[in-house]
Amino acid sequence: MPFLLCLKKKKSPVPLGRSIFQKHTTPIQQNYQALLESCLKNKCLFTDDTFPAHISSIGTGALLKKLPRNLQWKRPHALHKSPVFYAANRKQLDLCQGLVENCWFLAALGALTFHQDILAAVVPQNQSFERKYAGIFHFRFWHFGEWIDVVVDDRLPVNEAGELLFVSSVYKNVFWGALLEKAYAKLYGSYEDLQIGQVSEALVDFTGGVNTRIKLAEAPPDLWDILTRATYSTSLMGCQTHLGTTKVLKNGLVAGHAYTVTGIRKVTCQYGPENLLRLRNPWGKIEWKGDWSDSSYKWELLSPKEKILLRKKQDDGEFWMSLQDFKIHFVDLVICKLTPDLMSQEDGKKWMYSLKSGRWVKGSTAGGSLGFSKGNFWMNPQYWLNVLPVEDSKKSPSTCSVVISLMQKYSTKHRNRAPHLFIGFLLYKYQESNRKLPPGFFTRHQPVNKHQVFLDEREVTYDFHLEPCVYVIVPSTLKPQQESEFILRVFSRKHILREMGGNTSFTLSKEIVDRYEGKIWEDFFTKYFEQNPEINAVQLQRILNNISWRNFQSFRLNFSLDSCQGILALLDLNATGTLSIQEFRVLWKRLLFYLEVFQKRDTSRSGKLDLVELHAAVQETGISLSNEVCNLMAIRYGDPDLQISFESFVCFMLRVEIMGEAFRNLTQDGKGIYLRESEGYWKRSACNTEEQKACRNPCISLSECSSR
Repeated sequence: MPFLLCLKKKKSPVPLGRSIFQKHTTPIQQNYQALLESCLKNKCLFTDDTFPAHISSIGTGALLKKLPRNLQWKRPHALHKSPVFYAANRKQLDLCQGLVENCWFLAALGALTFHQDILAAVVPQNQSFERKYAGIFHFRFWHFGEWIDVVVDDRLPVNEAGELLFVSSVYKNVFWGALLEKAYAKLYGSYEDLQIGQVSEALVDFTGGVNTRIKLAEAPPDLWDILTRATYSTSLMGCQTHLGTTKVLKNGLVAGHAYTVTGIRKVTCQYGPENLLRLRNPWGKIEWKGDWSDSSYKWELLSPKEKILLRKKQDDGEFWMSLQDFKIHFVDLVICKLTPDLMSQEDGKKWMYSLKSGRWVKGSTAGGSLGFSKGNFWMNPQYWLNVLPVEDSKKSPSTCSVVISLMQKYSTKHRNRAPHLFIGFLLYKYQESNRKLPPGFFTRHQPVNKHQVFLDEREVTYDFHLEPCVYVIVPSTLKPQQESEFILRVFSRKHILREMGGNTSFTLSKEIVDRYEGKIWEDFFTKYFEQNPEINAVQLQRILNNISWRNFQSFRLNFSLDSCQGILALLDLNATGTLSIQEFRVLWKRLLFYLEVFQKRDTSRSGKLDLVELHAAVQETGISLSNEVCNLMAIRYGDPDLQISFESFVCFMLRVEIMGEAFRNLTQDGKGIYLRESEGYWKRSACNTEEQKACRNPCISLSECSSR
């Protein structure tokens, strides 16, 4: 019999037993477009009766005690003279937690803002407070196997001073976060139903992806490599601190709190390299006070250039921390990916995804686990899984990467009204057959996952490396006669999944692939940097000009040596005169983004941007530049006809972005900064000849220099 382990998060106030089967309540579906058109036609603002501006939408429990006496519901136009739904600049997407204790939700949402394509799927961008405004907005969430559209009106709970009670934006005129939180609260019953949760749940709801949970006390030796692959691919990351009796610890961390992982960086110190993570507190304040915090002496061990671009002296909730400290002070790291290739390292490949819906019914299919079932384990639903070999797999053909996920559904429309059951599954090797396995089979055979763990969580996920053959998956609750609906998901390179016992219920199967195009080139880059750990400007020029750029077959790119020297000067943070693979990855990710923007705005398909197209392209990247500055840049980087090639657009955008980042990190008042002489030397080294002439003084205004 396999070893059974039961891991419980906390004692629940509601008993686990259920007397009758309660089917999962499907969220109310409303037609956003039809409702919008109706409101516009009738010249009225939308009022959502299914989630009213009433105390019932907030909840019935402890959250009510936190509310102000004069609670009001107001639309954004009544709160700000020029409300904005969504800001193109990522920094303007930063949010702050409100009265609801939903740091897990905010941490996941913070991770989402780093991936504009995924964010646009959750937050449809064609919504505003101006064009076709009718007080109605909609958002999309992955909900137990399907994407659903959630419609809300824009009435938000505020106090007497007109301040939002729950999620708010760092920029007080931006309201996408508050409205998304309202839609999420509607999906799960009320604002109070968002009080308790895990980052992993929200990450899946935003992506439909698969989670990898890494216990940091048992972190694998290649944790930094995993973080690197996750950072430079379509992955969202969150983490949580240890529980404690003190809310805010002396080191600045919040006990039992969720954080967003916003970036990583390997820096070069005087004593050698150091791996750093950048984290963000969803509160938008209160930061880590240890090594590599904003006031840490460690920053003096870096070059002036690296220090300027990485260090921030603002209490905005975002901070750096060493990987070693991260493993000590945080419990686990959750990485959510659209495909399960993070741990298998089979990036850029096609994967198969299958989904089956099932249920545990008392007296029929609720057999419980082996340790509790008293011979009834065989009654549980059984799923036949045929894992097939893949010829192009990098791994040994004797094993295949398979991820199996079991997710239980809520029995009521309120997410936190009923506790999670303890759930898990066993996996058995089996010969070809479609008949349900008899009771005797489970007494004679050992499962593949001998140490089965039951968790009282919404989802239980495990990674396997399996031989190509036939298996049987048996999902169950810990105790028998416990009822719930569930979904079973299987990810692998190639497989067949069906329910055993003659049940021909529908199986959703589809092919998925990592959408991050840079992975196509990862093998090439890794191989190149193995031969040349650091590359100079000449080698950079050779790489960029020899790549077959997508959508640029008609125009041969020609990065000049001067351009490559300028790019290297901007990105070479440790002042070695070369680029490491880490620095090149940063460049490559930006290049792919710039290429997408360039192609979108090059409406004439000439391979160049005119002045109007350049303005539109800069705006598309989320950067705000005045017309005067944009025109000056066209003169500086354009040809005699003020046409901007892709190469020039790259140099232009890199300079604007990096100088802007340096300004934001150093400014005290948002108007300007002054640098010490050593820092001014770095700034001049990143300027071109004309700019150097304008920067002769040891003290320079970076706000001016970055927009010249």
